[in-house]
Amino acid sequence: MNSVWSHRPPFLHLGLFMAGYVLGCGFAQALAIVPGTGISIWPPSGLFIATLVLASRPSWPWWMLGGCLAELFSNFLWFHSPLPAAFLIFSGNALEAAIGAWLVNRACKRPIRLETVQEVLAFVVLGAGIAPVVSATVGSATLAWFGILSQTFAAAWPLWWIGDATGVLIVAPLALVALQNWRGNANLSAARWMEAGVLGLIFLTVAGLSLSGYLPFAYIIMPPLLWAAVRFEFKGVAVSLALLAVITAAFTISGVSQFAGDPAAQKHNQIMLQLFLAISAFSALIVAAISQQHHHAVLTLRQSERALREHVEALRQSEQRLQQMIDAVPVRVWSAAPAGGPVIFNKRYLDHLRSVVAQPEDLAEPRLEKLLQELVHPEDAPGVWRMLQDSSETGRGCMMRFRWRQKDGAYTWAECRVEPWRDQDGTIVQWYGVSLDIDDEIRAQEALQRSEQQLQQMIDAVPVRLWRATATGEAPYFNKRYRDYLRSVVPDFDTVEESRFGKLMLELMHPEDAPEMARTMQQCFATGAPFAMRFRRLQKDGSYRWEEGRAEPLRDEDGRILQWYGVALDIDDEIRAQEGLRQASDKLARANQAASLAELSASIAHEVNQPLAAIVANSHACQRWLTADTPNIERAQKTVERVIRDANAAADVVRRIHALFKQSMDTRIPTAFGSIIAEARDLMAEEATRRGVRLDVEVESELPLVALDHVQVQQVLINLMRNGMDAMETVTSERALRARARRIGDLVQTEISDRGPGIAFPDRIFEPFFTTKENGMGMGLAICRSIVESHGGRLWAEQNEPGGATFIFTLPVEARTAS
Repeated sequence: MNSVWSHRPPFLHLGLFMAGYVLGCGFAQALAIVPGTGISIWPPSGLFIATLVLASRPSWPWWMLGGCLAELFSNFLWFHSPLPAAFLIFSGNALEAAIGAWLVNRACKRPIRLETVQEVLAFVVLGAGIAPVVSATVGSATLAWFGILSQTFAAAWPLWWIGDATGVLIVAPLALVALQNWRGNANLSAARWMEAGVLGLIFLTVAGLSLSGYLPFAYIIMPPLLWAAVRFEFKGVAVSLALLAVITAAFTISGVSQFAGDPAAQKHNQIMLQLFLAISAFSALIVAAISQQHHHAVLTLRQSERALREHVEALRQSEQRLQQMIDAVPVRVWSAAPAGGPVIFNKRYLDHLRSVVAQPEDLAEPRLEKLLQELVHPEDAPGVWRMLQDSSETGRGCMMRFRWRQKDGAYTWAECRVEPWRDQDGTIVQWYGVSLDIDDEIRAQEALQRSEQQLQQMIDAVPVRLWRATATGEAPYFNKRYRDYLRSVVPDFDTVEESRFGKLMLELMHPEDAPEMARTMQQCFATGAPFAMRFRRLQKDGSYRWEEGRAEPLRDEDGRILQWYGVALDIDDEIRAQEGLRQASDKLARANQAASLAELSASIAHEVNQPLAAIVANSHACQRWLTADTPNIERAQKTVERVIRDANAAADVVRRIHALFKQSMDTRIPTAFGSIIAEARDLMAEEATRRGVRLDVEVESELPLVALDHVQVQQVLINLMRNGMDAMETVTSERALRARARRIGDLVQTEISDRGPGIAFPDRIFEPFFTTKENGMGMGLAICRSIVESHGGRLWAEQNEPGGATFIFTLPVEARTAS
């Protein structure tokens, strides 16, 4: 219900439709000239069909309701038929309008505008021919059933059908034109308005004379009617037919028309009247459609001619612009027929040819063979000619570089590109070519090649090994010095595939250095960070020499790495010199240590020897006094007192030495323990690299400060680290020394772990002068324990599983003085 209400037409339009329907009924009743036969022309049928043709289908129920009300009201005014009969007659009229509108719209595939012969024929055949059959059948049956006007079905049906058809032909065009085409101003010129006035006068005059009986033939109205159809098309036809129907009805009703007469001939006259109006309407509509189609065709032809002229002019201008553009292009352009000639050149090419060719008149019909002989360098001409012939035979384009002659007789380099142009079937229609001056480019390339050769010579002469690789480390390049080295150690180096270079370089390294190098290189290529590393490289004689490798990435403006550049320096002599220096330093340090210890020992012996000698002498004396035949207790007592005195003197010497070792207690300051370990690691890094030992340091974050003597604690760390490296001297597996610092309660605990053979005498290693080393003094660990304990800590050792040892010492977060 809501859907039907939403498609309701405006009440004004619905009211105008009902008023027109009622007036059409009145017009039909007035024209019922045959007594007892009913109406002769039914204008509401034309109005109904035209309305439904233009209206949307969901709105048809509203127009049906309006037509029903108008039919019933007209029956009340004029027809006075029984109400059931009136409703049945309207049902036939409504069914006729719905079927006619549906058939016309379906046949035309769009809302009908009566602009083509096809639309007119569809409208006449379907709307005025087939659709009235329904109304005539229902209406004639209703008249016969109810006995209205004593009509039989057979007698009423032809008059009903032709009356509806005539009404459709006369009223529907007027309604369609009024509702569709007559919008806004007519836009007629003054001459057209004058022509319309003259035509109107002629039409009214001829219609009045022919229909009033002054002229013997009614169809004499056809010439002015067709004039209106030809000149004013459907608008003229609609107005003319409406006027003709009104004039015909007026004269017929008044009895002066040739279609009026005695009752005996009235039925024949009625049929003639209907045929006259129907034939006039059909002829006018067909002629109007033909005229309009002709007008559209002429207009389209004129538009096409104008568009063609504009296209031709645009094409001519486009060709001119194209030729100007081709002549202005800073290159030489030419074209040739499929067989290779004649050749057409642009202005730049012609200017060059005129300046070079000995006989410019030959350019009127240029041939490629002759031009090549005169233009191209004698060494290049045969190759150019072969390439052009090959392109002509195979249909493929080509590109060639050659030298050609200039005005001054010199030759410069040019590049010519030739391509075929094919039609839709693939047949070559034309050859096109372009010649570019590349002399500067060629000379720049030659200069670049010379520069690259010089650079390559300089790189090969540099007394270091250089290499280059892609951003991912692939496709490495080696300078001559590097290649010479690789050929000396890899006999088939020149046949090695590039994909094996990375693995090959690792194979040439010392087995202890290769894993670390692989990890470093992989990390650098992944992160883009530069690297520097020292390693040992295999030599021709099977020995290893120390090298230092460095690499830096080359980046573009955005920072997407482009290349890696690296250098390998032979530092074996430097390493050996440093090792010799270190060993000399160690020997000197040990000699100094031994000398200092000897001096200290001599000093201690000297200081302690006197009181000890006195103790021994006094003890012997005391023994004599006590073992005499008569013991002298008094003298023995005095001798014991002297022994006690001398023992106290020796104890004073020992206390003074102990105080000497404890004199640094006042220099202890709160220190970040992680920095002490970092410094010790840096001091031992060189020695660890030399010995092939990997240092792993792990320091717990946010360790508390510890009050300590910086030098003494650092000496403890270095001594323990060096002992661990010494312990792994004979180990063949991976050598790793781990230093770990962490907080445990109020203590900072440090662990130094190695992978050596372990501790042989765990109970004696901290005793002074006890050592397991061949050249050891046995004082290092004793001194380390003394230092740690002087800081209030503890030092001990543990065995590792499955091998190795761990030395552990603790330091208090708050320093305590050892008792």
